[in-house]
Amino acid sequence: MKTVFMVAEKPSLAQSISKILSRGSCTSRKGFNGACSIHEYSGGFSGQNVRFKMTSVCGHVMTLDFIGKYNNWDKVDPAELFSKAPTEKKEANPKLNMVKFLQAEARGCDYVVLWLDCDKEGENICFEVLEAIMPVLNKSYANEKTIFRAKFSSITDTDICNAMNRLGEPNRNEALSVDARQELDLRIGCAFTRFQTKYFQGKYGNLDSSLISFGPCQTPTLGFCVERHDKIQSFKPEPYWIIQAKVSKGKDLALTLDWDRVRVFDREVGQMFLNIVKTAREAKVESVIKKEKAKQRPLALNTVEMLRVASSALGMGPQHTMQVAERLYTQGYISYPRTETTHYPENFDLKAALRQQANNPFWSESVKALLSEGINRPRKGNDAGDHPPITPMRSATESELGSDGWRLYEYITRHFIATVSYDCKYLQTSIAFSISSENFTCTGKTLLSAGFTEVMPWQSIAKEESLPSCERGEVFVLDEVKLLEKQTNPPDYLTEAELISLMEKHGIGTDASIPVHINNICQRNYVTVESGRRLKPTNLGIVLVHGYYKIDAELVLPTIRSAVEKQLNLIAQGKANFKQVLQFTLDIFKRKFHYFVDSIAGLDELMEVSFSPIAATGKPLSRCGKCHRFMKYIQAKPSRLHCSHCDETYSLPQNGAIKLYKELRCPLDEFELVLWSSGSRGKSYPLCPYCYSNPPFRDMKKGMGCNECTHPTCQHSLNNLGIGQCVECEHGVMTFDTTSGPKWKMACNKCNVVVHFFENAHKVRVSSDCCESCEASLVIVDFNKAKSPLPGDETQHTGCVFCDPVFQDLVELKHAAMKHPMHRGGQGRRQGRGRGRGRRPGGRGGLKKPKDKMAALAAYFV
Repeated sequence: MKTVFMVAEKPSLAQSISKILSRGSCTSRKGFNGACSIHEYSGGFSGQNVRFKMTSVCGHVMTLDFIGKYNNWDKVDPAELFSKAPTEKKEANPKLNMVKFLQAEARGCDYVVLWLDCDKEGENICFEVLEAIMPVLNKSYANEKTIFRAKFSSITDTDICNAMNRLGEPNRNEALSVDARQELDLRIGCAFTRFQTKYFQGKYGNLDSSLISFGPCQTPTLGFCVERHDKIQSFKPEPYWIIQAKVSKGKDLALTLDWDRVRVFDREVGQMFLNIVKTAREAKVESVIKKEKAKQRPLALNTVEMLRVASSALGMGPQHTMQVAERLYTQGYISYPRTETTHYPENFDLKAALRQQANNPFWSESVKALLSEGINRPRKGNDAGDHPPITPMRSATESELGSDGWRLYEYITRHFIATVSYDCKYLQTSIAFSISSENFTCTGKTLLSAGFTEVMPWQSIAKEESLPSCERGEVFVLDEVKLLEKQTNPPDYLTEAELISLMEKHGIGTDASIPVHINNICQRNYVTVESGRRLKPTNLGIVLVHGYYKIDAELVLPTIRSAVEKQLNLIAQGKANFKQVLQFTLDIFKRKFHYFVDSIAGLDELMEVSFSPIAATGKPLSRCGKCHRFMKYIQAKPSRLHCSHCDETYSLPQNGAIKLYKELRCPLDEFELVLWSSGSRGKSYPLCPYCYSNPPFRDMKKGMGCNECTHPTCQHSLNNLGIGQCVECEHGVMTFDTTSGPKWKMACNKCNVVVHFFENAHKVRVSSDCCESCEASLVIVDFNKAKSPLPGDETQHTGCVFCDPVFQDLVELKHAAMKHPMHRGGQGRRQGRGRGRGRRPGGRGGLKKPKDKMAALAAYFV
C-alpha cells in the first residue's frame, strides 16, 4: 500500500484537516520534536487505497541569513553585505529539528500533498518542505505526478473536501517573490542597521534604543508618522469668527442654524454681519428640500479593513489583531484572515455562511429575516485573486473565544451580515432661512429603513438628527444670535488605522506584513502608542527621519519601496526575472548606502542637538583595566560601560540590574568585575566588561559572563563554580551563585532554570571532588548549629545536590517548565551531570550514563 504524506502550516491545522478527511477515524501520535503530531488513516487517492500520514510544520522551516563570519559586526564592512556576503538557508527554529523530523516522517512515502496557507508565504514554505523531504521520498515511475498542492480558504468540511478533490501544484513564482523580498530586506536592512547602530551608539549615550534599525518598509512607515508630527509642529493656529443663530416656533420647536458664509477671518467683518442680522427679530423659511438618500452597506471585509477597525474601534494593535484572527481561523471560526479581496466569487455559498448564525442570540432576528426575505447580493469590490473576504464560518460564544477573540469575531460576523443586508435609507431635510439679508441653513435626517445598521448600530442614524416639518414662508422667532470666536486646529497624530490606510495607499508592505512594520517602529522606540492608539514619534524617530530627508529623501519616502513591491508582484506573476529584480534593486541601494555613509555628518549634526555625547552620560561604576580610571555605566538601552579616557565602550547583558562586584578584578585584564542580576528570585552572575566583548579563550563567544568562562584557576569561572549539567537544557551547566546567600542558589548558564537550596546555610562551597553516580561536583554546606536541618545535629555535610538523600528536602527548582527527558522517568537521558567543559584532570573527566537512582531522584524536581 502506498503512502501519502501531507503537511499543514500549524499543528492545530493538521489535526483539524485530518479529522475532516478521515471523518474522525485517524490515529495520532506525538512527533519526536515535541511540537508536531502525526495523524494517520487509510483512504482512497488517485483511484487506489493508500495510507495517509498528516503532520505539520510551525511556520517557516528555514530562514535566510549570512554565513557565519558575515554575522560578526566588528569584522565585516556593512557595504560587503550588498553583494560579497554569501547567504544560506538555516533552520528557522533549530530546537525543533524540523528538517530531520520531516525527513523521518516522509521517508518511504510515495505522494506529497501540501496543505500550507494559501498565500505567497505559504507557497514559499511549500518549497522549504519539499527541499527537506524530496531526497527521502520513493522515486516515481514514468513521470508520475507525485507533488500536489491543496488550495483552501477555511477549515470547514466542504472547503477541505473540495480542496482534496481539486489538488493543484505549488506555485514556484510566488515562492520566488518571497525569497526576493527576504534577501532584499536582509541585505539592505542589515547594512544600514549595522552602520548607523555602531556609528551612533559609540557617540551618544541616551538614545534609549538597543538597535537603530533601518528597513525598506519600516523606515517609510516611520516617515508617515514623522510627517504628521512635522505638520503639527509647523501649524500656526488662526482665529476665525462664525455667527450662530437660534430660532424657535412654540415651546417645543427650537433650532440652531448654520451660517451659509461658514466663517470669516476678520473680527470687524464678522461684527458687521452680526449687526445686520441683529436688526431682524424673526427668521423666514425660504425653502424646504427633502431628498431620499441611502447609506451604503460595507464592502466585504479584507485584512486591511479588519486591522483598521480593530485598532480604531476595538483598541487592538495590528500585530495582536492578526494573532487573534489566526487563532480564530485555525479553530475554524473564520475564513483565512490574510486577503486583499473585497469581492465574493459567484459560487460562494453566502446563505450557508449566514445560516450558521441563525441561532446566535446577538443577531438571530436579523439573520432569520434576511433568510426569509432573501439576501441582498454584496457590493462588487476588488478581486485580488487570492482568498475570499474574511467570513465567519460557524457560530460561537464569548465563553468559547475569550474577550479579544469574541470582540474580533463579533465584528467580523456583524460586518458579514451587513454585506448581505440592504442599504440604510433615510430622508435628508434641508431648511433654508433668511435673517435680514443673511442666509442660514439647518439640515437633518429621518430614518426610513435601518437596513444593515440593525447589525452595525454604531453606523445608525440618531433620532436627534431629525427635523420638524415646516413649510416655505413660515416664520420663526429669532431667540439668539451671537458672534463666536474660534481658531483653526492642527491635525492630530496618526492613528494606527490612518497609518494602515497610508501604507495600503502607497504600497508599503502587504496585508500580512503591515502589522509587523508598525510593531517594529514601536519596538525600536521610534514611536509610542498614545491614547486612542495614536502614534507619536519619539525624539530618536524624528531625528532619524529628518536626517534621511537631509541626506537622501528616497530612503524614507514610500516611492522607491512601492516600486520594489510592484517588481516583487511581477515575479509572483511570472512576468519578471528573480535574479534581475534582485540585482537591480541591490545595486540601487548599494549606491544609496555609500552616499549615506559619506554624508552621515548631516544626520550626526541633528543627533548632536538632540542627544548627549556618550562621555557626558551615565554614572561612574567600575574601573577600566587599561587606564584604571572609572568607567561610566549608561543605563539607557542598550546599557553599557564607557571609558571616556580610552574612548572605549563595553557591552553588558540587557534587561537586568548592574552593580559593582566587590571591587574584584579579572585576573586576565585587571578590569573590575560587575554583577548582573535579574532579581532576587532569578539569575545573577559576575562578568568582566572586557572579556564580555572580547572573549579570551577559543571556546568562548561574545556575550559570555564568568559563569561560562573556561579560565582554569579564576575563582569566578565555570571551572570552579560549575556543579553539573542543567536539569532542563542540553548544553547548560548549573553554576553556583556565590552572591546569593543566605538564600543560596545555582542557575543554568544557558537557560532560565534556577535551583534554590540550603536556605539559611552559613556557608556553601563547590568541592573539587565529583559524585561517583552522576559526576556532578560535590557541594560543601555549613550550617549554624541552631538552624542546622542536618541529621544528628551535624553542622557540615558534603554531598551531591542531585543524588544525596540528605540534601533531597533542601533543594527547590524554579523558573522552568520541565520538558527535559530526565523528568519523564529518566528515559532518553544521553549523559551524566558532569560540567561538560573546563574539567580538571582526575575527577571531572568524561561523562557516563546515569545509574537507575539518578532517574528516580530526578523525578523529585518535577
